[in-house]
Amino acid sequence: MRKRAGGGVSREGAEGSAGARTRRGNALKDPAESREASTGAMPRKRRRRGGIRGIASREEGRSSGRSIFPFSLLPVDCQLHIFSFLTEAEKCTAAEVCRSWSQLMRTPRLWRTADFMRLGAFQSGLEVVLVSAREFERWKDWVHQYAYHLMARGASLLRLRASFDLADQGARWADFLTGFLEGVHCGDLRDLELNWTLTHLEPPDFYPPGTCSMTQVSLTKLDQIHNFQVLLERLLVRAPRLSRAKLPFDWSARSVALLTRFQQLRTLELKYFWSFKGVCPDTMQELTKALPNLKTLVLHVLVPVKDLGVSYALESRSLETLDVSQSRGLVFRHLDLPALKALRVKKTVRGIILNCRTRLALQSRWACLYTLLCRGTPNLRVLNNQTLLPHWREQAYKELHALLLQACYCTRHSDTWLL
Repeated sequence: MRKRAGGGVSREGAEGSAGARTRRGNALKDPAESREASTGAMPRKRRRRGGIRGIASREEGRSSGRSIFPFSLLPVDCQLHIFSFLTEAEKCTAAEVCRSWSQLMRTPRLWRTADFMRLGAFQSGLEVVLVSAREFERWKDWVHQYAYHLMARGASLLRLRASFDLADQGARWADFLTGFLEGVHCGDLRDLELNWTLTHLEPPDFYPPGTCSMTQVSLTKLDQIHNFQVLLERLLVRAPRLSRAKLPFDWSARSVALLTRFQQLRTLELKYFWSFKGVCPDTMQELTKALPNLKTLVLHVLVPVKDLGVSYALESRSLETLDVSQSRGLVFRHLDLPALKALRVKKTVRGIILNCRTRLALQSRWACLYTLLCRGTPNLRVLNNQTLLPHWREQAYKELHALLLQACYCTRHSDTWLL
C-alpha cells in the first residue's frame, strides 16, 4: 500500500485492503454458504447447534432408562408369549435373572413339550445305540431329573416324545411313564410319538447270553403289548383329545379297540411291531372305519410269509392322504376312500421264489390296483408324488402304467417269479 505525501492513503491501496478483508471474511464462512453466494441461490436455513448443552442432554437421554424397552410393563400374556420361543435350557437361564422372571418360568403353559428322545441316538438319526453301563445310568438320571423338572412346574403338555422298552423290568419304564402322565397336565396333549418297544440308549449287556431264545422273546413281546395297552388306557383318561400319534402297533383286537376311542385323531402313523406278528384284515378295516376325523394315515405293515395270499380292505369317509410305501406284502382287495387325494404305494419284492403255477394261483386272488382306484377313490389327484391327468380313469396312459408296474401285484402289472 502506497502512502501519499502528507500521510494519506491512496485509492488503490484502500481498495486492496477492503478486498483482503473480504477474502478473510469469506474464508471463515460455511463453504455451502459461499457456494450459494457465488451461484446466486437462496440461502438455506442454518441448522441450530445446541453446543455443549445439547450434547449433554442427548448423552443423558441415552444413559437414562427411557431408552430401555419396558418389558415388565407388558401384559403377562405378552411376556409369556415371548418366553415361549425360548428353548428349555434358555428358560432355565431366564429364571435366574430376577424374581419376577423366575415366577413367570413356573407358568405351566410355558412347558408344552416333553422330549425324552432329544439326546444321543436320535440326534444322529439312529434308533438305538449301545453305551457303557455308566453312561446308561447317567442317562437314566437325566431322564428322571427332566421328568421331575416338568412335574415341579406343572407342565401343560402339547407334545410328548419318548422311547422306552415297556418290558424292561429293571428300569421299570412302564411305571415311570404312568407316573409322569399323572404328574403333568395332559388335557391339551395333541401330539404323541412313542416307541414302546425299545430304549434308544442301552448298555451292551442289556440282553445277557442265553436270554434271547424264541420263547423268551415271545414272553417279552407279550409284556410289551400288555404294558402298552395299560398305557393307552391311561392316555384315554388323561389325553382324550389326541390328534396325532406315531407308534409301533401290534394290531391285536384290544389295541385296535383302544386306539379307535381317540376320536379326534387326524394323523396316524403305525409301524410294524414284530416280523412274526401278522395283521388281521378285519382289524385294519375296523380301525380306519372307526376314526371319523382321520385325514392322514401312514402304515408300515410287514405281512408274514404264512399270510402271503391275504389281501386287505380300507374304508374311510375322511381320509385324504394314505402312505403304505414302507409296507411289505400289503395287497388291497377293496378301497372305499371317497375323500382320498394322495396315495403312496410301492410293490416290494422280498425274494420269495415261486414256480409259475403257484405264483399265478396267488396273483389270481388279488385285484388290480388300477381297478380299485377307479372304483373307490373318485377324488384321487396324486399317485406316488405324480399328479394324475384328468382322464386317468378312462384310460391308463403311459406314465400311469409305469407307476402301476411299481405298485400293483396283479398278473397284468407283475412279470416276475419273485414276490
